[in-house]
Amino acid sequence: MEVLALWGQKMSLTTIRDPEEVVRVQFGESIFALSLGSLPEGRLADVGTGAGFPGLAMKLALPEISVALIEPNNKKCAFLHEAVRTLGLTDVSVMPFPFRSAKINKGALGSIATRALAVDKPFLKWSHAILHPSGRIFLWLGEQASREVKSSGGAEWNWDTPALIPGSKQRYILRGAPTKA
Repeated sequence: MEVLALWGQKMSLTTIRDPEEVVRVQFGESIFALSLGSLPEGRLADVGTGAGFPGLAMKLALPEISVALIEPNNKKCAFLHEAVRTLGLTDVSVMPFPFRSAKINKGALGSIATRALAVDKPFLKWSHAILHPSGRIFLWLGEQASREVKSSGGAEWNWDTPALIPGSKQRYILRGAPTKA
């Protein structure tokens, strides 16, 4: 929390400044995803991670997971490196480029998560290609966006029912699995 507050004074990492709200919204929403089912084995990629949510929060809750933080903003990547160092985290990589440029092998990821990225067909296609066949994708979305993603995913995805985030009236986590090829 201290490193987030310190760096948040220097640059825009999150619009939420109140420490209690950071815990409730940033950490709480991130960790809530873990209640939807265990993470498949393999690496978790947090795409468009910004200040490290949900990836760093999930890593803190499950220290044994491997996490790739994908963030194209170099200043945010500097923060992420410092947060990883300060927290003494291992098996976390910071990837300073857009997801399409990430050098990740096909089928190499057990999970993909994104809270702030616009979920569109190119993102879903990329995710489908790099997720392991037993992998899962976790998307933090509003109700309307959840419906749109479910309808636009086509035959490539099997979607769970969106899970309403506790304490929220309009924020959901949509979890999906790639269909078998």
